[in-house]
Parts: sequence; C-alpha cells; structure tokens
Amino acid sequence: MDFDPQALSAVDDPYPVFDELRENHPVFHSAGRDLWVVSRYEDVRAMLLDAETYASGMGTVPTGFVSHKPMLITQDAPYHTHLRDAVHKAFAPSRMRALNGFIRSTTQSLLDAIDPEAETDLFGTLTDPLPVAVVTEILGIGFEDRKEFSSYAGAVIHAVEGQSPTAEEGMLWIYAYLEKMLPDREAEPGNDLVSELLHPAPGVPQLDHDEVVGFCSLLLMAGTETTTNGLGNAVALLERHPELRRRLVKEPKAIPGAIEEFLRLESPVPGLSRVTTRDVELQGQAIPKGSRVHMAFAAANRDERAFPDAQLLDPSRSPNPHLAFSLGVHFCLGARLARTEMRIVLEELLARFPEYEVIPERWVRLQSDAARGFSFLPFIGRPG
Repeated sequence: MDFDPQALSAVDDPYPVFDELRENHPVFHSAGRDLWVVSRYEDVRAMLLDAETYASGMGTVPTGFVSHKPMLITQDAPYHTHLRDAVHKAFAPSRMRALNGFIRSTTQSLLDAIDPEAETDLFGTLTDPLPVAVVTEILGIGFEDRKEFSSYAGAVIHAVEGQSPTAEEGMLWIYAYLEKMLPDREAEPGNDLVSELLHPAPGVPQLDHDEVVGFCSLLLMAGTETTTNGLGNAVALLERHPELRRRLVKEPKAIPGAIEEFLRLESPVPGLSRVTTRDVELQGQAIPKGSRVHMAFAAANRDERAFPDAQLLDPSRSPNPHLAFSLGVHFCLGARLARTEMRIVLEELLARFPEYEVIPERWVRLQSDAARGFSFLPFIGRPG
C-alpha cells in the first residue's frame, strides 16, 4: 500500500483510505512522496502544539506552490512571532463584526442573481465570489478587479499541473498588483487592512513592503479558498442530510453548531506538512531528522478516540475540538471570519432556497492536495 494525498483529494469519498491508515498504519511512510503520514487525532494534535520539533519552513507548502515573499504559513519562531504580532489585530472581533453587513448584503445580491428554477453552478455564482468579495473589501481592492483575483488565487492554491494561469503566473500577478498599491496607501492611508499594516498602531511591529505583500497574498489565497470550500462542502452535506437541512431552516440558531460538524467531517484543508528538526519516534516508527511529516486533518477529525460516532453528522456535538483550522501557533487567523461567512451564507441560502437540490452525479471535486471542495457544484434553488 502507498498513500498519495494529492491523488485522494480528487476522490469523492477518500475516507475509507483514511480509516485504514488511522486504524492500521497511524504513522505511515509514503515511499512515492517520501512523506510520513500521521492520521490519529492525538498524534496530529501533539504535532501542532510542538512547533519546535515539527517546523514549518517550506514543509507546509503544497506541491507547485511558489512563494517569493515571507508568509506566516512558511515561517517559524521567532520570525513567525514577529509577523503574527503585526497582523493579528486585522482579525479582531470588532473588525469582523463591522463586516457582517457587507457579508450579508453581498450574499443577498449573489442569491438575487440565481434563477430559482434553473440549474446554476453554485461555485461560480456564490461560494467562490463571496469570499473573494469579502477579502478584497478588507484589503481595499476595487470591485472591478475581484474576478481576476479569484482566478489567480485559485491557480496558486490549487497548483494543478497544466492549469491556466499557472501557480507562478498567479503569484506574480498578485504580487505586482499589491506592490502597486503600497505607495498610494502610504501617502494616503484609508480604512483598509493594507493601510493599517503600513501605518501600524503604537506597539505593533512595522512590516516592510515584502512582508505586507506576503501577508496580503496569503490572505487572498487562504482567506478565500478555505471559506469557498467550506461553503461548498456544507451545501453538499446538507443535500445528503435533508433532515438536518429542514431543522436548520426552522432553527437558524443551530447553524453555528452544524458548521463545526461540516468543518470536522469535510475539512477544507485536508492536511498540512511539517519538517522534523530532530529524530522522532511516533507510534513505534522512527522518523529521522529532516523528514517531511504530513498531518492528515481529514483523518484525525474522524478519529473515534476523539469523536464518538465520528462518522455521524451531529450538529449538537460538544465539545467539538476539530483541527480544520489547525492549532497552536499556526492556528488559522481567519477562522472567525470563515465561520462568520459560512453562518451568514447558510442563513440566507436556506431562507431563500429551503428545498434546494444539488446533483452529486455531476459535481466536480477539486483536484488539489491543498484543498477539499468543489470546482463545479450544480444547484437548483427550488424555493419552498
């Protein structure tokens, strides 16, 4: 047996393979990729909390990912701490609350454009454009450029061979666009995040231009793709669980709990990798220093040892300490924003189209080792 996360990502149901790994090969060496795959919850959680042993560096970068600027996801302490201290206020609760009205009005406008009786691609009409609109609003990027940002950000995060534009082209386009913004925002700062990073509050570290561009680029990719995929997965899961959908239509207050289960069962980021800084023994396996070790969130989040009846979708599950947003020093800064977007979109979507239909036979999964979601999601509104 061998294991290739990239190959599994295009499969509609990879979980039997994850189950086999977790139960019988919890620390598995994939010879084809020279990668150690860790799949049990306790082990993955311990790795996330031990950043000294399991370092980031370039270990977290998906195949084909190109980065020429410093990004949080590829850095370790103390430089990671410097970057995180400079940007963490960007996701303060007050900023997130201020976005609620924009998220809701944008969602409503996108839903207005859907013909309730005709088939539409929900990816192209809602789950992709909404997160792009939110992140570009945070950065102060004009409406007219959002579609291009979506295309280039997708090319980078998916990193699919032969895709147009390529990951390299996408990254360079994003860098160039952001670099052109900086002089204007330095001279005339606004209320956007780019201006805030260039003119930090007292006590907040000052970032140089490369660091600002690197963080904003990461936000444009991770801050859009993760939410896009989380939304698509949620819509698909509700198609398969009509009884839960009916409950959420009647009880919107139950949506946040359901979102946590959607994130656990279908993690938008199925895993990340680290590099060992010393020799490690894990589940009886000797892992040499300098090895790439893949933390399989998608497997760990279905571990019966941590989640009783882990294969069941239980919106009342509490506690629900899933790892969909990572943990420790690399816990996703945008987790609050992603949850807010998912909540508002599901509230609006279920109110508008409580009897919607998704067509599983025709949906298209992403072919990416960095994301679990859809590139095509056929949808018919069928309002009740």
